[in-house]
Amino acid sequence: MIIIDTKNYILDKYYNEHKKPSIIAKEIGVNPSYITKIIKKDIRYIPEKEYRIQISKENRKIAKREWIRNKRYNEADKQLYEFVKQQHIEASKELSYSSEMSDLAYRKWNPNAYHRNSKGNLVIDRKLKVGSDVPKSINMNIKISPQKYKKKYCYSI
Repeated sequence: MIIIDTKNYILDKYYNEHKKPSIIAKEIGVNPSYITKIIKKDIRYIPEKEYRIQISKENRKIAKREWIRNKRYNEADKQLYEFVKQQHIEASKELSYSSEMSDLAYRKWNPNAYHRNSKGNLVIDRKLKVGSDVPKSINMNIKISPQKYKKKYCYSI
């Protein structure tokens, strides 16, 4: 037989502090089914049960909202990561091919950096500080072999 003080302790913990029967059972050192048996005999059991059901529903709603919010953020992060990854791949392809620019092509990109000297060659302006890979002078006296082209005639309509 259980002592009245223990029974009052169980009822107080369940109804006033809203603790679960399993937690109360661990505190006292008895089986949770025994705690449930004592609680069900009290007249406050049905309203307390409805109250706990309502609290449980609200907690599930909150948890579901949080889960959906986290899932949306994770999906948005994944999409953003994939987008940035794709941009990186495209930029790498665009910037990683190795082709050397000819001296004349470099001069076309930087026309104000060069001027002609007395021999007719292009020489870079001395005031400019440039790297070692920039051509300092471009020989313009190179003879280009003539190419043979077939004569093509265009008629306007």
